[in-house]
Amino acid sequence: MANISKKVSWSGRGDDRGERTPLLNGAEDGKYNRHVLNFVFQSLDYDNSENQLFLEEERRMSHMGFRCLETRRWVICGLIGFLTGLIACLIDIAVEKLAGYKYSAVKQNIEKFTEFGGLSISLILWAVLNSAFVMVGAIAVAFFEPFAAGSGIPQIKCYLNGVKIPRVVRLKTLAIKVFGVICSVAGGLAVGKEGPMIHSGAVVAAGVSQGRSTSLKKDFKIFEYFRRDTEKRDFVSAGAAAGVSAAFGAPVGGVLFSLEEGASFWNQMLTWRIFFASMISTFTLNFFLSIYHGKPGELSSPGLINFGRFDSDSVQYNLYEIPLFIIMGALGGVLGALFNVINYWLTIFRIRYIHRPCLQVMEAMLVAAVTATVSFAMIYFSNDCQPLGQDNTEEYSLQLFCADGEYNSMATAFFNTPERSVRSLFHNPPGSYNPLTLGVFTLAYFVLAVWTYGLTVSAGVFIPSLLIGAAWGRLFGILLSTITSSQSIWADPGKYALIGAAAQLGGIVRMTLSLTVILVEATGSVTYGFPIMLVLMTAKIVGDYFIEGLYDVHIKLQSVPFLHWEAPPTSHWLTAREVMSSPVTCFNRVEKVGRIVDVLSNTSTNHNGFPVVAHTTENDEPGKICGLILRSQLIVLLKHKVFVERASSRLSHRKLQLKDFRDAYPRFPPIQSIHVSQDERECMMDLTEFMNPTPYTVPQETSLPRVFKLFRALGLRHLVVVDNENRVVGLVTRKDLARYHLGKDGLEELHLAQT
Repeated sequence: MANISKKVSWSGRGDDRGERTPLLNGAEDGKYNRHVLNFVFQSLDYDNSENQLFLEEERRMSHMGFRCLETRRWVICGLIGFLTGLIACLIDIAVEKLAGYKYSAVKQNIEKFTEFGGLSISLILWAVLNSAFVMVGAIAVAFFEPFAAGSGIPQIKCYLNGVKIPRVVRLKTLAIKVFGVICSVAGGLAVGKEGPMIHSGAVVAAGVSQGRSTSLKKDFKIFEYFRRDTEKRDFVSAGAAAGVSAAFGAPVGGVLFSLEEGASFWNQMLTWRIFFASMISTFTLNFFLSIYHGKPGELSSPGLINFGRFDSDSVQYNLYEIPLFIIMGALGGVLGALFNVINYWLTIFRIRYIHRPCLQVMEAMLVAAVTATVSFAMIYFSNDCQPLGQDNTEEYSLQLFCADGEYNSMATAFFNTPERSVRSLFHNPPGSYNPLTLGVFTLAYFVLAVWTYGLTVSAGVFIPSLLIGAAWGRLFGILLSTITSSQSIWADPGKYALIGAAAQLGGIVRMTLSLTVILVEATGSVTYGFPIMLVLMTAKIVGDYFIEGLYDVHIKLQSVPFLHWEAPPTSHWLTAREVMSSPVTCFNRVEKVGRIVDVLSNTSTNHNGFPVVAHTTENDEPGKICGLILRSQLIVLLKHKVFVERASSRLSHRKLQLKDFRDAYPRFPPIQSIHVSQDERECMMDLTEFMNPTPYTVPQETSLPRVFKLFRALGLRHLVVVDNENRVVGLVTRKDLARYHLGKDGLEELHLAQT
């Protein structure tokens, strides 16, 4: 291990108290150590346990049975898309109504006091309304479900990577998420609805695919075959894609998002099912919104976030503009990296000092009040007055100190929901904003967006990023026209607003292919596919030079054992022998019940997988591998008293079936809740029928990159390390691999601790 620059020891192992540690929401003790890997996060079982029960069920199933299963998968994906679309419709209508009431009240108040003085009352009203909405949403998140905070994308990304994030796909999380995002957007924060929509779609998928609600304790006795992590993962991928599709009206973009940013494991058959769910989601949203707006049958709205369509005259670019687009991409990468760095240190500050729920609510209210104050000040001191045209589409235009027939241009950006502001920057005609307005707005909104992301509210970062980029992108286009003194060459400044929006968002989240398709589908500008891709790639390359993407930064901040696509490039000299956990707790094929109970009750280890060997000796010599059995399987066996003595004396009512394990999934009871008498402790348990007889194994000389590739590609939870005689010498888990990463000084090894 001499080549590792930072060698640190393993800390004590945790227990199920990790349920109280909210991801991306700070630590309970207010401490943070960036050289620690959090032990409380367990792994999911994305590899099927092919024991005798599983194989017997699969072999009994006919070809027609498998066809029926495939049909059910399509039905579930359709339900996921339908319900996700309904949720998106609910969010859109609620935000439109609440924001409409708020802006109408503030506008009437401003118009009332503009002429006679007393605009401070309007400021107070705006700040109070903002703070009230945000307070309600923050209380719901901080006190009832902390896992509903943020966008939810990092959590879903971790889940699809194979990390078990407590409560991330529960019904309560969904309810608070939807309620919270409505309050956040209506409260005027620099946030968007797209991230929470992705999280909501994933929760819907996790619930629908199981055919029951464990929160409501209601089992509909359907889709029981899909009650396992492997199947659930695929449906969660479809739910995330449906959320993207509902948010942006981008079904193809949703599929690519799920593939690029979310899903760590993929199969070809899954692609069309996910696309189907995305299409249903978009159709459902558009259908019900058309009914709500009194235009049934007109499915013209592209999605929850409507950027508007670029007309044919504005979707043109010249080859000599390509270098300018690359420069804008580099600028977006630098600004995105600056955003991520500031937010990184701000999040550390929050973890250390703002970890109590009451403080989190107070901070959210403070940000809401400051946002209203800054917005009001920018509008009040702005003298950018533009004439009201006959085709003016500004819903909440303010005249303030402008002459009759004019409106305050700064109010178009600040006195609106963020997506409406983006749309105005994309499509308002040239001359709608002066350069000073755009420059001041970019600076102010950048600061507000950095401060807002990470609050204890449900919120996304897509729309604020697009709004910042659209502002400086439009400014870039105006300056080009000024420098060259030939406005006709550079055409519509909305073109540069679109490129700037892509550059800024790409610099923050580092998405490329999926974001290109999302923006193309959302704006209908296929012509800009190539420039947008070029800009996003440039932004990613430049941004990655300074810091990781925002989602990866927050995943690392919470010390999640996240496995990236490849092992660290300098890790080839490490072998399985050096990274494995040892000694390993093993069981015999026929094991004493008392020993099983004692091992499962040992809170100092909390192991979840146990190799089954031919024979264990008292001097702890390793035995030859026979199989692998999971903690969850042993708990079900103990619960049903599957003992050898009971079977021989015919005390067992029936043979245990795979259905018994599926009924207990995913909330297997803790070992402390299972009563085992003293007489039962002396009984024996035969594990042969329930263990996986063909677990994946590697020799102890296998290199770390090879172990990593096998573990990552197959979605394993446990990988058994054996010697030349096939005897168990160690066990590799997710945390054994995730603790090695490439730092500034080379390969580093992290602590493994309960943070």
